Amino acid sequence: MRTGVRLPPPPFSDLLRGIPQYLISYGRLGDVHLKLVIFAFTFSPIIILDLVTKRWALEALSYSSSQLFGGLIPLTLAFNKGAAFGISIGEDSRWFFVPVTILALALLGGLLKQTSENDFLKIFSVSLVISGALGNLYDRVRWGRGVVDFIGPIDLGRWDFPIFNVADMAISCGAILLAISFWMEEQAQSRPRASEVVEQLDELEALKELPDKEVS
Repeated sequence: MRTGVRLPPPPFSDLLRGIPQYLISYGRLGDVHLKLVIFAFTFSPIIILDLVTKRWALEALSYSSSQLFGGLIPLTLAFNKGAAFGISIGEDSRWFFVPVTILALALLGGLLKQTSENDFLKIFSVSLVISGALGNLYDRVRWGRGVVDFIGPIDLGRWDFPIFNVADMAISCGAILLAISFWMEEQAQSRPRASEVVEQLDELEALKELPDKEVS
């Protein structure tokens, strides 16, 4: 036989008081899940495509180059020890780009965390840049030959566009979309300021039209 005091159930008001906090926590969890879903659907295909195409390039282009679309896009294996699109800052810059890339990834991760769940463009663009940066970082860490590039050089007439890879395309597209996202955000913030200025001008015009006695 049990002995002891049976505690009464908590008041209904206490239960209601806990509902808003639960909803807030659930909403934050949903925001995180949404960002992770967008990031996963962006990161997975890019990193897989980047790794697969680089492996193909190492096997198929080691002894001879190839081409796509009747020679419009040459395929040439190259090892880039510099920045994206073959931009070089020295012969052995591996251990310069590794910490710089890690720092950039940390900053991008912070930006992704602060981004609103409704800002799909910014989430997608940051995910693109992170995916491309991780793809090239993998090459820099695994060996000293540099990042595997194989698309190009593309003849643009007066100059040849540098050789690049899938990760470079993700970084470039993500950077452009991120710039567009910042521009759209700035435009959205400037509209309320403009409307406030217009309202103030309208009030001044209305005051000028009032008789001097009413104004005083």
